[in-house]
Amino acid sequence: MKKQSVLKQVAQLANISDRYISAWGDEAIVEDETICSLLASLGYDTSSDEKLLKSAQKKHKKEPLLPVQVIKGDDQPMHIELNITAGARISDFSWHLSTEQGEVFEGYLQSQIVRDERAKGGPLVFELPNLPWGYHKLKVTRKRRASAYQMTLIVTPSCCYKQDSLEKGEKLWGPSVQLYTLRTPNNWGMGDFGDLKQLVTEIASRGGDFVGLNPIHSLFPANPESASPYSPSSRSWLNIMYIDVNAVPEFALSIEAQQKVGSAEFQQRLKLVREEDWVNYSEVATLKMSVLPLLFKEFKVTHLDKESARASDFLSFVEQGGESLKHQATFDALHAQLHGQDSSIWGWPVFPEKYRQFDSVAVQKFIKKNEMSVQAYLYFQWIADNQINEAQKLAEESGMSVGLYRDLAVGVANSGSESWADNGNLVLDASIGAPPDVLGPLGQNWGLPPLNPQVLKATGYDAYIKLLRANMKHCGALRIDHVLGLLRLWWIPEGKDATGGAYVYYPVNDMLAILALESHRQQCSVIGEDLGTVPDEIVCLLTDAGVHSYKLFFYESADDGGFISPSHYQAQSMSALCTHDMPTLRGFWHCDDLEMGKNLGLYTDMQQLAKLSNERLVCKQAILDSVAGHGNLPDGIGRDASLVPMDSYLSDALQLHLAAGSSALFSVQLEDWLEMDKPVNIPGTVDEYPNWRRKLSMNLDEIFAKEQVNNIAKQLTKVRAQASNR
Repeated sequence: MKKQSVLKQVAQLANISDRYISAWGDEAIVEDETICSLLASLGYDTSSDEKLLKSAQKKHKKEPLLPVQVIKGDDQPMHIELNITAGARISDFSWHLSTEQGEVFEGYLQSQIVRDERAKGGPLVFELPNLPWGYHKLKVTRKRRASAYQMTLIVTPSCCYKQDSLEKGEKLWGPSVQLYTLRTPNNWGMGDFGDLKQLVTEIASRGGDFVGLNPIHSLFPANPESASPYSPSSRSWLNIMYIDVNAVPEFALSIEAQQKVGSAEFQQRLKLVREEDWVNYSEVATLKMSVLPLLFKEFKVTHLDKESARASDFLSFVEQGGESLKHQATFDALHAQLHGQDSSIWGWPVFPEKYRQFDSVAVQKFIKKNEMSVQAYLYFQWIADNQINEAQKLAEESGMSVGLYRDLAVGVANSGSESWADNGNLVLDASIGAPPDVLGPLGQNWGLPPLNPQVLKATGYDAYIKLLRANMKHCGALRIDHVLGLLRLWWIPEGKDATGGAYVYYPVNDMLAILALESHRQQCSVIGEDLGTVPDEIVCLLTDAGVHSYKLFFYESADDGGFISPSHYQAQSMSALCTHDMPTLRGFWHCDDLEMGKNLGLYTDMQQLAKLSNERLVCKQAILDSVAGHGNLPDGIGRDASLVPMDSYLSDALQLHLAAGSSALFSVQLEDWLEMDKPVNIPGTVDEYPNWRRKLSMNLDEIFAKEQVNNIAKQLTKVRAQASNR
């Protein structure tokens, strides 16, 4: 057999695609070298054809019972495949089922056979009684065999949970915010969970039903300038920089903390860091991390040492957090110590060798020697968890149908706690990104190691289940960034650029079914960010799974160059004008993004830039024509896009045009209410632009004192109610 065919044969077994349709509509072929590298990353022996086949046969050998089987839908038969030889006697087998709810069922195989395909090399299929949703344990015992075959059996609903208001067809609205951008006279230089509570109150009182958040995953307290919420240290824990320090109960008890914060020098630093227009993460971290340890010190004396009820709550949180929380706290404590000794230590790849794995002897010694420091970081996570929980409870008490919606990033940084303590769930010598497209001819490498789909299945999807649970806590909806990753991700081998990648496919049906189960358990609806090149095979899967699609007005264009009427958007969707990866409404309309791209060196071809400018004008004209055609453009606004500026009148008209549509959820940006022009993030830049730092232009109190803001909020509530009744 030729090497090419062996390689392709094994790639197919490993769900690595050797070709794909490019952004230009052509079939692109993946290089053999890329496939070979990715197979090696997944644990195949690629040193020769013979060894590759042998390792593939070993990896894909069918066990009598698969490690996991997912059965979706209440009316689906519970058919289980048993892979045994044709000569095996059926009478030798019995089964034992323990449900998650504590029930036990058992019986003999021969009385429950559905079909026998062993003569053709297929399985023996038997049927179990109908089971409730949940995670169940199945054992099949064979006479004269010492141990039983075991399987995790996951029974799920057919689609994700939706709040009653969504089930009834009500049309909801709310803002989506980058939490750090919020300004108040009380925060410590960046938006925090206290500011979030204020925003929730303001939006709820004006008829909004949700507040959407950027990812609030844990970042790097010791290296605070690593600020991208989409490159987290871990997706299972929280960014402790969002703690509202003044609101921590121990602050009211700690004389030492109060004296420190009340000092003239500290107050002056707070004043300066609040006044800055861009978040100064280093100063914010310095201020917070000089006080938070004092609060833990107070907590230890007042509660831990006295074994109070509050201490008991903390210890329960730690116990429930398990190894994952221990990894996070240990990483943060160790990183803080090492970074204090050498400020160039940005993550675990540059830790001293002995500290580069959680389970090393040196790290275990560190934990014992620095018990209080590690416990302090456990405490910080507990405080953060309590404060986000308070914000969601406030949203519910304020009458919001959804409350908070959180954002799950597509992956984790290759330098943080999750990859540092990984036990095989991540493929650390590959990263995910995107293939070349029109706007990014070199593709994108996000520097995030992918989850290993083979390990996911072998472990009963344990890491994925825990990830969903962690992110569905304390919210009413979860937005999944790059939801297409449940079907496939663009993997890039270590040392290659993004053009040298390939799509690796995931068990999408199983993952969507588990998503539905956890969605119901946490009573959390789901929004899937499905922008970009969307493979046909996932569109129906997401729809059937009850995942809300993501509709951006500017991207919803028709074949004739016009814009699709928002009334024709699928109801099961969230619509918006802009996102964090786009210019603001004002920035888009005035082409500030193109000018900024030119100044930053993103557009070196002036002809291409001129073409983009011309296309933007055509786009703007089509927008005006579309909005006017629907009767949603006020009389005072001109009809010539080359002459019409983006002001509050046009901004409001566009928002109301989209709000009148059929999407269940409509998201606005506070930046557009404030007519801001600078973007949150410019994709493709790292150092060229201060991404993830730009604050809002005014305090929350000032925002909601503005007549124009209160007017648009009132109109949105009215228009959404009218859309609900259509």
